[in-house]
Amino acid sequence: MTDQQVTPFVSLDDFERYAMRNLDRNALDYYRSGAQDMHTLRSNQSAFDKITLRPRILRDVSQVTTQTTILSSPVSSPICIAPTAMQKMAHPEGECATARAALETNTLMCLSSWSTTSMEEVAECTRSSGSSSGAERWLQLYVYKDRGSTRRLVERAQEAGYSAIALTVDTPFLGRRLPDIRNRFQLPPHLTMANFADSGKREVGKVEDASGAKNASGLAAYVASQIDPTLSWEHVRWIKQIASIPVLLKGILTHEDALLAVEAGVDGIIVSNHGGRQLDTVPATIDVLEEVCLAVRGRIPVFLDGGVRRGTDVFKALALGARGVFLGRPVLWALNYNGQEGVVEMLRMINEELRLAMALSGCVNVSDIKRHHVRVPGEPIPMPKL
Repeated sequence: MTDQQVTPFVSLDDFERYAMRNLDRNALDYYRSGAQDMHTLRSNQSAFDKITLRPRILRDVSQVTTQTTILSSPVSSPICIAPTAMQKMAHPEGECATARAALETNTLMCLSSWSTTSMEEVAECTRSSGSSSGAERWLQLYVYKDRGSTRRLVERAQEAGYSAIALTVDTPFLGRRLPDIRNRFQLPPHLTMANFADSGKREVGKVEDASGAKNASGLAAYVASQIDPTLSWEHVRWIKQIASIPVLLKGILTHEDALLAVEAGVDGIIVSNHGGRQLDTVPATIDVLEEVCLAVRGRIPVFLDGGVRRGTDVFKALALGARGVFLGRPVLWALNYNGQEGVVEMLRMINEELRLAMALSGCVNVSDIKRHHVRVPGEPIPMPKL
């Protein structure tokens, strides 16, 4: 912490307000910005407010649990940690602090390929916390122009005990993020994308000042030079071939692509618009979640990423078909506030909000949360059969 906390934090917004005051401009604008005019970024949160709850009463809710399973692995909550890049800009312990928080709360963490701590170090820092296996971890993956680099990331993840690959499929190019362009965003010189530190190719591990370039964001220049813009369903099948662990697709927003994902044999879908950071004016993720779930018809699990800030948001996503949700920016704000302890505090706070929402809606298990517990905009008022 860089200043004294005066009053207790009581919502996730409190962590964000702290970070707004304490993060340096380069990191803050990178974390909080969305694409272009940021319509999608804002709607990711506001869309939840338009969905109303339909609680059932007079149920015994003296024993409510948020425990569930993610890809057959038991977790304490359907609230998971999304892949967010370069976490050491938020706190010196970066991804290790987040991983230890995931272990302490027994939830799933998805590590970014662009982490400032290597995937092996993240695995080791959780094992050193007293667990022989560490927390449940996935690796988020970009497909590089150098297929050898991509293959090696998958192999290293498997060797380090990661249990799934979350392949990001919405980033053949980086979205136009105006604050990053204005700031000429670059990774601070003392940091590197640690998963590429030993690759022998310095340019793969550094995001540097792009001054003079047409797009002055260092990260946009990095993506243009390193990430494969020919990304297609053929790449998905290739990743499936080289991975011995489940492969999920992150970045699906339509029922058409959801059906193609099922046909491609992937093991899950993460409905995501990249935190509103890629193509502005696409729908909020909660607004397309049910469309994707209806297309999938339960054949593979569907998760939601984007805009979750309240326990009631989690409840609404589960009611509309998600098996779990991922938190991105709130983790960064909590990490900046107080490292591992901050992330633990934030995760426990929103999980208690979920538990309360479940109890007040008449649900004692996550599996009790059903479609009839919510009403979406434009949906007719449910009427009893006479």
